[in-house]
Amino acid sequence: MGSARPHSATRPLGHSAILLVLLACHTTTPRPYFAPVTGAQTAEIELRVPAATKLIADLLTADSMPVSRIETRDGFLETAWFDTATGKPTRKRRLGAGVVQVRAWIDPTRPGHSQFTIETVIRPLADPSVSDRELDQQAPPGHPTAKRVRAICDTLVKQYGDTSSAR
Repeated sequence: MGSARPHSATRPLGHSAILLVLLACHTTTPRPYFAPVTGAQTAEIELRVPAATKLIADLLTADSMPVSRIETRDGFLETAWFDTATGKPTRKRRLGAGVVQVRAWIDPTRPGHSQFTIETVIRPLADPSVSDRELDQQAPPGHPTAKRVRAICDTLVKQYGDTSSAR
């Protein structure tokens, strides 16, 4: 009559095993669902995501930009909306070039490397018929905060840019 196998050996995975696998997965991220705005600064550096995220946060903070959220594991950070003249978080209406927000996305690329994208956004107009995010625009290159963010990006590339692939 042939050898009998235990019933559990004929199933590839039991329901409890599938449940354990699903519970082990971390399927959510605190990163926003939207992508950076067009024109945001981007470059690749030779740092892993957590280290790059922390470094960018430290550089923004050192330059008096009020970092309010850091997601080191997920490679994201943002400042509060702040007054460009004072560098202080503000409750002013988020309208015009005088109030900005900086956000950074840091993504893994090659082993030991990350690509960062940093946006400096302003809202040049108000329109209640669209979402706030749709109103966000990259600050122009001559904007004071955009210049400071560009200097931070240049510093990152100078210190941590990968020169081994340069020709």
